[in-house]
Amino acid sequence: MKNFSLVILLAAIVMSFSSVFVVPEGQKAIVLLFSKVQKDSDDQAIVYSPGLQFKVPFFSQVRRIDARIQTLDGTPDRFVTSEKKDLIVDSFVKWRVNDFSAFYLRARGDKQYAETLLEQKVNNGLRTNFGTRTIREIVSGERSELMEEALVQASESARELGIEVLDVRVKQINLPQEVSSSIYQRMRAERTAVAKEHRSEGQEKAETIRAGVDRRVTVMLADAERNSRTVRGQGDADAAAIYANAYNKDPEFFSFVRSLEAYKQTFKNKQDVMVLSPDSDFFKYMKGATAQ
Repeated sequence: MKNFSLVILLAAIVMSFSSVFVVPEGQKAIVLLFSKVQKDSDDQAIVYSPGLQFKVPFFSQVRRIDARIQTLDGTPDRFVTSEKKDLIVDSFVKWRVNDFSAFYLRARGDKQYAETLLEQKVNNGLRTNFGTRTIREIVSGERSELMEEALVQASESARELGIEVLDVRVKQINLPQEVSSSIYQRMRAERTAVAKEHRSEGQEKAETIRAGVDRRVTVMLADAERNSRTVRGQGDADAAAIYANAYNKDPEFFSFVRSLEAYKQTFKNKQDVMVLSPDSDFFKYMKGATAQ
């Protein structure tokens, strides 16, 4: 009897544990009874909020689903505009589960699988919107309108997955690499031509400035040479006037000084030989000299 009571107690404990489950914060749960989603009297799936919850033991399975807002940041995709021009578009989507039963049945309750399906639907909506606009319209003025239309289309197509699309945003729009390279090369060639033009204009201005400076230097040197000759001529004239004035005051003394200067220059080199007549005027002031 005691063993039977122990077995009943153990079975009760096991049944209690198997009938209780916990839903973590940020998640919600649905319960499958015989592989079917449990529903209420209104034929709506029963969704369990975070906390301690109860279920039918042994025959029920709990599927926990993340109820937070998710971000789908897919890989950039190629879209074609109305001009048949290719664009590489990088976008992201904000979404969350709002119908947990549909999400489990249509998307297997798998986040990655759901995002794969959602990315296809969003890209289809973006492809339609890009295909009706030109590059100028997309880049300049209709980008917000394009994202709003993509949000509406994505919301409608994602409803069957039990997903609510909150926002669709285009992060970046680029040209394909081959187109970008050709555009960059053309821009580089244009900038190179402009740079060459600026350099040639700079060289022309530099030559003009150098020519002007050389002309001014030549004029300044000519003026300086003319002024120096004028000054030298004036100095020579003043010296001649001084010499003439001194000569007029005492011609004999002036002649004597000039003779001494001539003697000094004549007898400076002892190797020189000079033949003169003793009666020459050169020895005029030597004839009366007496040794001291």
